[in-house]
Amino acid sequence: MTSRAKPAICLMLGWVALLWLLEGVDFATGGALDTFGITPREPAELADVVPAAFLHFGFGHLAANTLPLLLLGLVAALRSGVRRFVAVALLIILASGVGVWLTAAPGSNTAGASGVVFGLFGYLLVRGFIERKLLDIGIGLVVGVLYGSILWGALPTDSGISWQGHLFGLIGGVLAAFAFRVRAPGQLPAGEVRPVA
Repeated sequence: MTSRAKPAICLMLGWVALLWLLEGVDFATGGALDTFGITPREPAELADVVPAAFLHFGFGHLAANTLPLLLLGLVAALRSGVRRFVAVALLIILASGVGVWLTAAPGSNTAGASGVVFGLFGYLLVRGFIERKLLDIGIGLVVGVLYGSILWGALPTDSGISWQGHLFGLIGGVLAAFAFRVRAPGQLPAGEVRPVA
């Protein structure tokens, strides 16, 4: 774990610094980067699926995402290793962004790291159960207690919030826990039975 600590910390601090830098540029240019948000069902907008996860509509929006992204990302990177964490984060970003592109209200513009936050929440919540690791089950339970209330954000309760990005980010995180699971030595894939003589 200690060998993972420095890269994980550097990655997450760098990620958050990049988000704040981009928002500073956006502010200084009068919102010029807001055009990289996702407008649904326009083919050209698929190119904005990844950039949209790094952009926000104001410093308040960014501030609301910063701490949960930093904490959940740090825990996920420490437990998974940076390489696997980057793959997990990319799958979450794609799931959230494509989900928004497919289902968001016509004419809307969606951006922000909250889909990633929901995805990391889902990833940490189920990862331990999938990999059958007691420590990660415990981490998932703690994450569930601390951040479980965010699940309301994955429901269509507020027209000003992209519940679609939250919901598909959450789904992406759960899918990532399955897609990038690590089996314990000697553990057979699901459905396989070891022959007994």
